This record gives sequence, structure tokens and C-alpha cells, in this order.
Amino acid sequence: MPMLADPSTKYLPYPAVNFPEGYVRQWPTRRATAPPTWLSTDLRDGNQALVNPMNNTTKLELFRLLANKIGFKQIEIAYPSASESDYKFCRSLVENNEIPDDVTIQIMTPCRLDLIPQSVASVAGAREVIVLLYNAVSPVFREVVFRNSKEKTIELVLNAVRLLKKLTEEEEARSGTRYRLNYCLETFSQAEPEFSVELANRVFEEWGKATPDDKIIFDLAATVEAAPCNHYADMVEYFSTHVNHRDCVELSIHPHNDRGTAVAAAELALLAGGERIEGCLLGNGERTGNVDLITLALNLYSQGISPNLDFSNLAEVVEVVCRCNEMAVPVRYPYAGSLVFTAFAGTHQDAIKKGLDAQQKRWATVDRTGEGTKYWAMPYVPLDPKDLGFGYENLIRVSSQSGKAGAAHVIKEAMQLDLPKKMQVSFYKVVQAESERLGKEMTRILITDAFKRTYHISAQPMGRLHLHSFRIFPLSPNSKQPSSPVSDYSDDPLTLTSEEDQESLVRFEGELTVDGKSRTIRGDGKGAALATINALSCDLGLQLTIHEFSSQSVNPDSYPQQKTATYLEASIDGSESHTWGVGISSEVVTSKCRAIISAANAIVGDRVLSSPRKVFTPRPVPASKRVTESWLHGVMLRAGHDILPTPEKERRELLTPPI
Repeated sequence: MPMLADPSTKYLPYPAVNFPEGYVRQWPTRRATAPPTWLSTDLRDGNQALVNPMNNTTKLELFRLLANKIGFKQIEIAYPSASESDYKFCRSLVENNEIPDDVTIQIMTPCRLDLIPQSVASVAGAREVIVLLYNAVSPVFREVVFRNSKEKTIELVLNAVRLLKKLTEEEEARSGTRYRLNYCLETFSQAEPEFSVELANRVFEEWGKATPDDKIIFDLAATVEAAPCNHYADMVEYFSTHVNHRDCVELSIHPHNDRGTAVAAAELALLAGGERIEGCLLGNGERTGNVDLITLALNLYSQGISPNLDFSNLAEVVEVVCRCNEMAVPVRYPYAGSLVFTAFAGTHQDAIKKGLDAQQKRWATVDRTGEGTKYWAMPYVPLDPKDLGFGYENLIRVSSQSGKAGAAHVIKEAMQLDLPKKMQVSFYKVVQAESERLGKEMTRILITDAFKRTYHISAQPMGRLHLHSFRIFPLSPNSKQPSSPVSDYSDDPLTLTSEEDQESLVRFEGELTVDGKSRTIRGDGKGAALATINALSCDLGLQLTIHEFSSQSVNPDSYPQQKTATYLEASIDGSESHTWGVGISSEVVTSKCRAIISAANAIVGDRVLSSPRKVFTPRPVPASKRVTESWLHGVMLRAGHDILPTPEKERRELLTPPI
């Protein structure tokens, strides 16, 4: 049957809460300032919702997680009259001393006189127990399910309260177990608020021993979430402001998630007077589930309010709960989903990357000066993943739909390299093409591998050119540099040459692998970088033009020692096609030279490189042709020159001006 064109012919809207005329609601202007009392119902409410209920061994594992690791102080453990297994579980916790001294357990029983005795006996001997006594109170349950009037409903509840009071007082005298009453108005969310208040007041009188120090609990259950969360808050506030002896009453909130707003309903109900929250981890429960206690707790935490629950290792909590309950968590589920802190979209990634960079600087200033507070302020990420046991590596993940910031963030996290903005654009094109080729997400390993291949960062030859080693020789007699070969003499990584060596003419002599063969290239220039460029031009015929140049100091925590990374944008032989080169070294000059070779290697393509230049090599002279001057023995000069008879004549001819 299709959906109705006019659903009002079938469904009734929720009724309004009849506040007194002129009454001003209090909950809309309140703010949460403290955590509620938490009750985990995972072992009872959550267990009853499972296709395959947990056995007692599994329930014990989950109980220990709740009590010992997360820190719940109230845990609903069972419905002991529902099955022998539940009864035995209660007894095992008590008899094996599994219940910490600061934890109160809760059991559940309906308002049935035949089931209450077994329920009380199931937890005899425990230090402190809350007995949840419940029955449905809404019109549809009273009239259709139980066929009771309001008066008969009240009588049924009061008879149950009398018996429970009698049995618990007897057991307390016998074993010392202290019992509290939690009366649950099941289906409160669909009941008349006036009747709920009337019933609660009668229960309070019948129990007869609630005080400000030993409060009775009234559980206002949204058994079915039948209206917007603001309406539930109105119902809770009406109850809170009309129930008698309010200082002796604790209001417990039990929202279900039929409309998908259980978290909002719980938060508003707390503002409306609720003091205690009942729910399950990850929202497990009948139909669409109970309210998720993890989400509620971490919502408070993100506002600077300690929930008094420990989710420092949230991944472990999720793993245990999912295994025990045979359930799975959607990847985008709040806080607990595997992708909840992950951005694939380029605009989100760019904002997160900028936020991380800015925050790192702010926090460093606080550490350095000792002033201020390291507040978390991050676009798109309301809570620090590290507080929950996660890292930042999952904040940004890269696909073909991502932007430049995503790939740049991964490189910064993995290699501590902060790429220039134009280089980020260039490299992302590489990543995007690779992602489209593979047809999948680019992982951290795939991105760093693509970066190293693109910019030829390897100790082994990659591509056509590979720099093995080099030496720098000062050529100017007036140079301030030493006369021996040096590997680094520039203290300014931001320019191709420093002010100190602007007039220093040097020679670069590098040992390269060129197309698989060893080769030496030489070039001269003002500074090592320009000398390297000149060597590529003179010996290989590559006319390299540098367009942009920058460098950074790399975090020493990521490498054995402090390193410098150099980035440069270059073109070759007048081409309009630009590429980038990267060099990393503990020496500034070495990083420059490697970056230049990297850029040349990335853009050389299939160009034909110049052959090695022929250089004169001295060789022995036959004895029959040797001259008598000892200073020329064993030397053959270049062709086209006579052998000079004496050094004096040689000097005269060299000094005589040509005609």
C-alpha cells in the first residue's frame, strides 16, 4: 500500500503539555554544567534486544568492561525472574565478589507479585541494589494491553510496592543488602502527564522512606519516542515541577530512538530536570535502540565537562561491545565510527590541515611562554581524537575526489615535509591520476610511495639521473671559503646563494649515474646551486631555469638528525612545462643540489643528453723523444704547440702581447 496523501486521516499528532497559564519553560535557557548519574542497561535492556542473547561468560566480560575500565557506578545486570540464566548471573556476581565496592547494581522486575520474591533473592548479599519496578501507564497499554482503568493501574502498582518494601526490609535485616526503589513509568512518553504525576505521588507515599539522602528514583521512560525531543523535555519539566517532595526524588531519563533523536531528547530532558540517564553503549536496544551513552558522554566532554566515564581507548570499547553483542558500528557513527574523524572532500581537508598547522603554533607558544591554555579549536573536528586513543593520521584520507591539502597533509604527517602551495597542486595531480588508475583510495603508503617516485627520493638510482656524491671547490682567490673541497658553506636555505657567497665563484664536481652509466659533470657559478645548474648545462645540455625556491628544517624527531628539505620549481630548455624537485639532507648545500637533480630528473623526459666532454689526459713520452729538461719528462702537451726549450722562454712568450 502506498503512503497516504493525507496521513492526518490515520495518524494523530502528539498532545500538548498543559502547563499552567503564564508558565515559562525553564529548560530552553539552561545549560549543562555537570554530568548526570549514568546507568548502563547493556546487560539487561541491551541483552534482551539481541538476536542471540549473551551467555554468562560474555556478560561477565562486558560487566568488567563497564565497571572496571569505563567506570560506570550503576549497572543494570539482569531481569532475574525472566530466566534461570539471568538469575544465575546475578548470583555469580554476588558470590564471586565481582561487584566493586563503589558500584551499585540494578535489577528489573514487573509489578507482578509472583516475580518480585525471586528478584529480591537474586541479589541478596550484594552491598547496594536498585530494584526497578515497572508497568506501562499510557492509555493504549492500559486500555488495550492490560484492560485496566487508571484506578486499577494505581492499585496494581501499590500492591507491588508494598510487597517489595516488605521483602527488601527483611533481606536487609538478614544479609545487610541495602535496596532502593526505582519505579519506572513505562510508556511515560505516551501517557498523560497529570496521571504520571498522580501515580508517582502515590508510589512515593507507599514506599514511605525516601529522604534527600536516600531518594526514590522515578524512571520517565520514552519507551516509544512518539514526539519531538522538545515535547519530551516539556513532559519531564512538567513532572519535575509537579511531583511532591522533589528534594527526595531523583528523575531518571530512559529515551529510546524511534524518531532518531534520542540523544537530543536525553540532553533536553536533563535540562528539564532529569538527573540520571539510562542507556546502552553504541545505542543497542529494542527497535531503533536505547540512547547511546558514548555519544552523550563525549558530547559533554567536548564542551569541557568531564562525564566521569573513561573512553580513552574507545577502539577497545567498541571492539568488545560489538563482539559481545554480535553487532557492527556504521563507519560514520558519532565518535565510534571508523571514519567519524575522516575527511575525503578537498575543502574539508584544506580547513583541517590549516587548523592543525595553526593549532600547533598556538600550542607551541603556550609551551614556550607558559602562558595561556592549549584549547582545542579545529575546523570540522569538535574533539581531539588523541583523547580517545586515536591519532591524526585518519583525519585526512585521499581519494580521486580530494584536493591538494589532503595529499600534502599525508606527506607532512608521514615525512614531516611541509610542501609549498604550488607544489601541493602539482603533486595532487600525481595522486589523483594514481587514484583513478588504481580505482581506490590512496593510502598513506601509496601517497608516500608516489611522492618518492615522482621526486626520485631514494638512495638507489631512480630515473635517468642520480647524484651519488659531489665536491665544491672555491675558484676565486679572494673567496672567504677554504681552499679545500667543501660540502656545505651556505647558512641561508631560503635563497639559491647567500649574501656571503654572492662574490664567491665555485666549481661543482658531481658523480652521477646518467642513463645507467657513471659520469662526472662539472660546472661553475656563484654558489653551489648555480654551479650545479651550470654543470647540467655544460655537460648534459640541460638548460634548467629555476622559478620558485624554498626550504624548511625538518623535525629532528622524524630523522636521526636535523635535516633540511629544499623544494624548487623548474623548467628545462625554455619549456612552459614546470616541475618540482625535492632534496633532503643534513647539509643545506646537499639538499639544494639534490633538489636540482631531482627537478632535472623529473622533467628530462626522453631528451638526448650531451656526450661526455673529452678532457686531456697526460701520458708517458717514448724515451727516444724525451727532452733533457727534467720538468717536462713524461708529459705530452696538447697538439698544436711546440715544446718550449726552457721555462724562461715559455714565460717570455706567454707575456709578450700578440701582434
